[in-house]
Amino acid sequence: MRKILCSFFTFCIILISGQGKRFFESGEAQLKNPIEKINLRYANELPFVKVLIYGKSYNFLFDSGAPTVISNAIYNELNLKKKHKGKVKDSQKNKQEQIFTELPEMLVDNVVFKNIGAIVLDLNTGELGCFKVDGIIGANQMAKLFWRVNYSENSLEATKDLSLFDLKGYDIIIPFESKGQKTPVIETKILDKNIKLTFDTGASGRLRITDGNFDPKKVKHFVETFGTNTLGAFGAGKPVTGYIFKTNEMLLGNKIFQNELIATGSSDLIGNEFFKDFSFILDWKNNKIYMKRIKNNSVTLESFGFGYRFIDTKPVVAFVFKDENFPLKIGDSIISINDVNLDNLTTDTACNFMLNRVEKNQSTINIRIKRNGNILIFNLNKKQYLN
Repeated sequence: MRKILCSFFTFCIILISGQGKRFFESGEAQLKNPIEKINLRYANELPFVKVLIYGKSYNFLFDSGAPTVISNAIYNELNLKKKHKGKVKDSQKNKQEQIFTELPEMLVDNVVFKNIGAIVLDLNTGELGCFKVDGIIGANQMAKLFWRVNYSENSLEATKDLSLFDLKGYDIIIPFESKGQKTPVIETKILDKNIKLTFDTGASGRLRITDGNFDPKKVKHFVETFGTNTLGAFGAGKPVTGYIFKTNEMLLGNKIFQNELIATGSSDLIGNEFFKDFSFILDWKNNKIYMKRIKNNSVTLESFGFGYRFIDTKPVVAFVFKDENFPLKIGDSIISINDVNLDNLTTDTACNFMLNRVEKNQSTINIRIKRNGNILIFNLNKKQYLN
């Protein structure tokens, strides 16, 4: 049984300008061996790899939902040249104008990437800074090779010859389309609607569809929520009403999945909570994803009925289930959970508690909050929903 705590982080970045789309065709990859085994660290439901740029080590996210990205610090340290500027938006539809540049060389273990187009972003702001990410190996960079991924074994492999990957057992075959930045987009049917999902290894959650694709008349049971439970590359979205439900059937490629847990939001995505039950191969030459199930976990929605963000190092309730008489409200400032003091945190301790939640693996919590100058204390039990 898997516990779903209703938190979702995605670095998904979408290009807006046509100039940006053409830009990401550049670059090449060189391998020393027919199959290269690459370091992978799977943590907080996100995959990270170490890269070397001119002898200096950096931490990059392996993210099929974004183009390649480097931090402002790398851009300035290497004195790189601006190719142009263009607008991009993240998974929360926040938009910014960013610098587009070209990275002359990057080493990922024995894989050498040359002249890769990249967006320059500030990766050190707010909650994003807690991940200590220096950049993103994005879809435009991934598309130059075949990749085999297995989060359970922290395994990442790359090759230029698909036949070197044994496809035996990879019985799920999902076609995808990719445009511009090369992000894979797969088609499915949910609630009788054809929906295009971004195949997003930079998303920590399971499945999400846009609000407009949800029809409560076609769902027997659902949980109504309010607030913000998703963070994108440029911050959080606006508080909105949302829903969490189970769909009877969902078709992905040649496989029907039943009783899948899905949340609504601002983007159509499928993420790592789903992927980690599989070994999967990404094939941009034939526009296919091959998947082999390696775990059989039932999906259960368990929650204390709320989620919180760290805003300026202060934990604040940002998301609640609309349960009758639920005591917490959006904007409540959290002072402590289970007598762990969360008030007056430093940036480092706030990041530690953001990535290592006090309430994780607990079935009951005592929470002290501040609201309108008053201190309130509540005892909350974790509940199962949508049984």
